[in-house]
Amino acid sequence: MDLYEFQARDVFETHGVPVLRARTATGPFAAGAIAEELDVGVVVVKAQVKTGGRGRAGGVKLARSPQETVDRAREILGMDIKGHTVRRVMVAEGAEIDQEYYFSLLVDRGERSYLALCSREGGVEIEQLAEERPEALYRQKIDPLVGLDEAAAREIVQAAGFDEADHDQLVNVLVLLGKVFHDEDATLVEVNPLVRTGSGRIIALDGKVTLDDNADFRHPEHAAYHETGDGGPLEARAREKDLNYVKLDGSVGIIGNGAGLVMSTLDVVAYAGADLPGSPRPANFLDIGGGASAQVMADGLDIILSDEQVKSVFVNVFGGITACSEVARGIVQALEMLGDRETKPIVVRLDGNAVEQGRLILADANHPLVTVVDTMDDAARAAAELAAAR
Repeated sequence: MDLYEFQARDVFETHGVPVLRARTATGPFAAGAIAEELDVGVVVVKAQVKTGGRGRAGGVKLARSPQETVDRAREILGMDIKGHTVRRVMVAEGAEIDQEYYFSLLVDRGERSYLALCSREGGVEIEQLAEERPEALYRQKIDPLVGLDEAAAREIVQAAGFDEADHDQLVNVLVLLGKVFHDEDATLVEVNPLVRTGSGRIIALDGKVTLDDNADFRHPEHAAYHETGDGGPLEARAREKDLNYVKLDGSVGIIGNGAGLVMSTLDVVAYAGADLPGSPRPANFLDIGGGASAQVMADGLDIILSDEQVKSVFVNVFGGITACSEVARGIVQALEMLGDRETKPIVVRLDGNAVEQGRLILADANHPLVTVVDTMDDAARAAAELAAAR
């Protein structure tokens, strides 16, 4: 579960991570009242949606008075940012920024460890930095049995090339972020930017936290995060169907069985679309699980096809507990449910348990929008090409 920025900020504050004062509002006049209460020269009004690119979309604005805060909040509330409607803004006190940094801690499933990423160049798209200037992004493996302790934090700060005068402050903040990661059972804790102010303070100016839903039984307090209408209508529908769905900002819908396979599928699709017009990327993460029925498959496909950003769909299933025949029946069932509303091409790659039966079911259905491709790479390329052509 991804948290909103204001929720991540509150979690940081609970664990002692230095943050700026902030509150949220769902109306413009409430936002103005917060600005009056903060009583600072400048506040930042920030759209609260679970997607990137808020600043470029006009969802982050400065205000220098309560009335200006009202005006800025009125402009932002109701905006559509990559398919997410802004229903809440965070009003935070402004900061005199001297330097912007980047830090994240995440689960590296491939290495069965944690991975810390750190850079002196924050406030930018970290994916772009990693691709264009990889030497500017320091990576360090973190032992899950030890966590991000002071020794590891100091090694990161030194290797990333921070000014020595800031080392102690930075080490302290990184250790606290590691505590957030551990204590909250997170799979991602990211701060971009982590800033040094003009007065020399190190502050988490923004925050992104993803919690592991499998650990909810240890955190009854996390239930409150589900009650804020997070993720927009598609994620709400997915929760009602008990589907593990996360909306992204691409144009290729993704369905797979098993988190590892789905994550690999996201990477393969992004790679396949990199050299195509518009660079088609994954539009979502959707894991139908290891024992999905035809109904689960149909529910998942129905949700993905309802996303206006989706131009093609890639169904990538390796049959184990989930038989390929059930997946195929689910695809046919979903197409029957949607009828004439289904106009988007679907590329299907099946392998494993009952694969021949699954392919026969799809062949018998002979739907003009469904293409069966044998390999994962070829199927990803086909789905990306279809998205690029639409």
